[in-house]
Amino acid sequence: MPIVKGLADVVFTQTEISHPDSDNSNLIYRGYSIDDLVKGNASFEEVAHLILYGHLPSEQELSTFVGQLVANRTLPEPIYAWLKALPEHVVPMTVLRTAVSMLANYDPLIEDITIPTTLRKATRLIAQFPIICAAFQRIRDGQEVIAPDPKLGHAANILYMLNGKTPDPDFTRAMNAYLVMLTDHSMNNSTFTARTVASAQADLHSAVTAALASLKGPLHGGANEATMKLLLEIGDESKVDGWVDRAFETKRLIMGFGHRIYKHGDPRARHLNLLAEEMGRKVGALKYYTMSRMVEQAVLRHREIYPNVDFYSASMMYYVGIPIDLFTPMFACARIAGWSAHVIEQYKDAALVRPKSEYIGPRGLVFPPAP
Repeated sequence: MPIVKGLADVVFTQTEISHPDSDNSNLIYRGYSIDDLVKGNASFEEVAHLILYGHLPSEQELSTFVGQLVANRTLPEPIYAWLKALPEHVVPMTVLRTAVSMLANYDPLIEDITIPTTLRKATRLIAQFPIICAAFQRIRDGQEVIAPDPKLGHAANILYMLNGKTPDPDFTRAMNAYLVMLTDHSMNNSTFTARTVASAQADLHSAVTAALASLKGPLHGGANEATMKLLLEIGDESKVDGWVDRAFETKRLIMGFGHRIYKHGDPRARHLNLLAEEMGRKVGALKYYTMSRMVEQAVLRHREIYPNVDFYSASMMYYVGIPIDLFTPMFACARIAGWSAHVIEQYKDAALVRPKSEYIGPRGLVFPPAP
């Protein structure tokens, strides 16, 4: 039986949720092109409903869903106490992962994996993820936690809870588009992890905790943070070409480039490129966007490899005011909707994930007899 490292091109299951269309450099959510959703200014709430329920919401359905999200913008008091007691060196993704695991202790229906209950849990987690991230950021900065504003939409509320000011509409629009583009992406590493855990009929919180552990890795969600650090390390436009040349000479991995599926460009990167430029102009600091374009061009001189979703999202979120080590948690704030939908789909599939492996270790060793 052939061994497929990394399970590349292995079809694990069927899904109705999303499809990365590599041939056309497109991403499809339940039949809708990501291009149309972004250009049409679809709200994250609309897209989350689409991903979870299988259709875009009617006006009444959207009102109900938004109301449910607003009602769940809260955390148990012990979670706030725990956040305040964390050591200074803690990593935000570790905080988010552990907080989700802790939240399971406060759900009286944690073992109920029926679809209606799981949908309610999913809605609650979508609402709670930004609360965890913003509360952690405020606490570690020595500031008071800001309560969510029920009048603000999901993207605007994230920015509001981080800095306490009603966000600029352009920043909100950029943040909303980012969330929309990161809502789901077929069978990536973290989604496969979530579905594997769900296949054992574990609860949603367990599956999401495992997915967060996967997303924490720099080869998955951590690439956006690494991309911004790369730009800061280069420091100036005049140093880009030399830095990239040395990176190729020393075989250093340049984060934010390449994708296992998209060989001719990530469709999300096209939109994030435009948003990064727009936000850079808005704040009067195009430096990091300009450097990003220069890095892309310098990389292409060495190898035909294109930016992925992480590359231009880095400078865009930096301009919007997201702290660098919160980039990946922001990724999770979008992807929690997709993870939840995949967990539900896996529950319906009811097939335990149990692949085989080929043993290549020693055989025939003899345990020494007791004296």
